[in-house]
Amino acid sequence: MKDVPALVPVLGLTFDTPTLLLFILGLLVLGYLIRLLELKFRRGLIEKSRRQILDEAEREAERIRKEADLSGKEMVLRQREAFEKESQGVRQELRNQEKRLLKREEGSDQKAEVLSRKETYIEETERRLAGRLEQLQKREEELKKLIEEEKQTLFNLSGLDREAAERLLLQRLEKELEQEEGALIARRVEEARRTADEQAREQVTLAIQRCAAEQSAESSIATVDIANDDMKGRIIGREGRNIRAFEKATGVDVIVDDTPGVVVVSGFDAVRREIARRALERLILDGRIHPARIEEVVQGARREVEDQVRDAGRKAVLELDLHGVHPRLIAALGKLRFRHSNGQNVLQHSMEVGHIAGLLAGELRLDAAVARRCGLLHDVGKAVEADMEGGHDAAGADFARRCDERKDVVNAIAAHHGAVPPESLYAIVTQSANEISRARPGGTRDAYEKYVRRLEKLEEIARSFEGVEQVYAIQAGREVRVIVNSARVDDRLAMKLCRDIAKAIEERMAYPGEIRVTLIRESRAVEYAK
Repeated sequence: MKDVPALVPVLGLTFDTPTLLLFILGLLVLGYLIRLLELKFRRGLIEKSRRQILDEAEREAERIRKEADLSGKEMVLRQREAFEKESQGVRQELRNQEKRLLKREEGSDQKAEVLSRKETYIEETERRLAGRLEQLQKREEELKKLIEEEKQTLFNLSGLDREAAERLLLQRLEKELEQEEGALIARRVEEARRTADEQAREQVTLAIQRCAAEQSAESSIATVDIANDDMKGRIIGREGRNIRAFEKATGVDVIVDDTPGVVVVSGFDAVRREIARRALERLILDGRIHPARIEEVVQGARREVEDQVRDAGRKAVLELDLHGVHPRLIAALGKLRFRHSNGQNVLQHSMEVGHIAGLLAGELRLDAAVARRCGLLHDVGKAVEADMEGGHDAAGADFARRCDERKDVVNAIAAHHGAVPPESLYAIVTQSANEISRARPGGTRDAYEKYVRRLEKLEEIARSFEGVEQVYAIQAGREVRVIVNSARVDDRLAMKLCRDIAKAIEERMAYPGEIRVTLIRESRAVEYAK
């Protein structure tokens, strides 16, 4: 018996295996056909949508193109209008420039015409001057001939030849020189006496200054401003207790008089006077004025001034690049900041002398640091206590010796006014630097106008002589240099002219010391290589 195919239930139906396979295959073909129809349908939809999108894009592109054409045309119109306006401005500016150029051209033509006339005038003037110069040369030759003839006539009349006349002239000059030599000796003696008197007066003045004696109101008082005169009563206090306490604490005198708005602090010690001035200003500003407060404020002002004194001394030492200076010497240098002599601040003067001494020492191949040290400390005696013996140079040297300063520095301090002989070149350099600082223009109280008038007077006297071309007053009026015309003044006349100028200065001017007259005669030949 043959095998019967197995039956397979599908969807509630029963099929055999071949039939089932055919059924499944038919389903697959049907599904494939349905999928193809679906894809075709979708493709048609997509194609339709694509055509719609393309149509819309074409329409949108057409619209945008039309709008772009319109905006481009408007922009072109606007740019064209702007260009037209700018072109009109440029054309107007060009027309204006053309007008200005025309005006300049007309002005240039006028200037060229004026220059042409000036050139013509200059050429004519040069021709006239050349003619006059030729005439002057001829007259000068004639004058020389006449002078020679007159000289020859004088020789004939006197019976002397040229050599004899020169010998006679030299004899007369020798007599004049002998007379001048005697006058010079007398003048030197008188100058030595006057210098001795001046040095004596200076020593007395310095001694008075160091002993706090009366000098002048300008250097011994300080003024303090007050808001109203009621403050004067508070400064004096009940029965004068405040002013007595202030004067006792500061060591100065307080003058309260009828002068409105001012209280005077008087004292010959500049440091004490500065302490008193600061303390009084603080008391007036604070308003609390009584003996306890006065002592407190004075102590504060004293500490402040002492700090300022030390700072000033340290700054001076640092500025001159010095090392190993004793603290007592630094403090003494700081005190010089509050002292003045002959219109100069003593500390500034000492620093200036130090700088000058260093420069001089450098030129002489000496130790510039030692020279600066000598110059800075040369007036330290003006700051030491008044009970030390001797002048400020001796007192300063003794003070420096106690501070273990080197011997050449001590000698330079002692010898800077010539009280003791110098023992080294540093002492001589210090003397020279001190004199340079004191004698420079503006170094002392000599008025500037007076100084200028003296220089002008010197030049005027020298310029009044015949043959002088140029005059220069130099070295603060201590020397006059005279340049003469070499064609008009020969070597023999130059010496006589120099003596005549010196005599005229002696007779017509009053001045300290002496004035050196230097006469310069030279011949120059100038040519240009073209």
